[in-house]
Parts: sequence; C-alpha cells; structure tokens
Amino acid sequence: MFRGSSTHTLDDKGRFIIPSRFRDLIRAGGGDSVMITRLDGSLYACTLNEWAKIEQRMAALAETSDYIRRFRRVFGGNAHDCTCDKQGRVLIPPSLRAYAQLEKEIVLVGVQNHFEIWSHENWEKENQTMELDMQQAEVRNEIAKLGL
Repeated sequence: MFRGSSTHTLDDKGRFIIPSRFRDLIRAGGGDSVMITRLDGSLYACTLNEWAKIEQRMAALAETSDYIRRFRRVFGGNAHDCTCDKQGRVLIPPSLRAYAQLEKEIVLVGVQNHFEIWSHENWEKENQTMELDMQQAEVRNEIAKLGL
C-alpha cells in the first residue's frame, strides 16, 4: 500500500525520484513503470497491475452515460506509461505537468492502491480544504463511518 507523503523536486526535464518505498511497490505491482493520468487537479499514479484492474472496471461500465464516456475518454486518454530509469527517476509528460501545475516542488501522496502527484501549492490548498470540510457535521459523519 502506498502511504505517507514526501516533497520532491522536478529537474529541468520534468523528472523526479520515486522514493524507494514506492519503487518496491511499483516493482511488486508489475514492473518498473507507473501509469500516470490526471484527476482532481493532480496526477493519479498506479502500478501496471492496478491499472489493468482500473481498465477492467472502466470497460464494465455502461456507455450510455455521457459522464462515464467523458470520464473514460479523459482519464484513459491522458494516461501515460512512465518508466523508472536506473536512478529511480520518472519523467512526467509535459501535458500532465501543465494540467497539475507542476513546476519545481511537488508532493507525492500515498493513497493506498495508488499515489498522487501534487504541486506543493495545490497540496497545501487541498489540506486547507479538508480542514474546512472537517468543520461540517456531514463530513465528520462520513469519516466516522471509517471508525475514526
């Protein structure tokens, strides 16, 4: 499971070093590549095995919904198979860097079966949004369902 968060720096080519704790999970999940696509203003990254499961679930969805067709088109259409080089670096394609507003400082966030790549600024905003959300009883009740 991908857990925790860490700050990293993109080099001039748009590469970053994947932490060793994530690299081990990536290798165990089907190889030396990660699938990266866009979602919620950040990048969604997962192992090849996890991506295969996602593709199966997407293929099973009814195509009668405009929302589902659009989601499949954008989520799948923007996916890139990004290989880890010998130094453990991954190159984020320019289109994905632009979408997620990634410049120099990025944050990797482990989210169980995948990890997300955020610009430092947007990650701070996401944390602030969650703090505000936690002031609402409805949000606290949803989280309480987790037993927390």
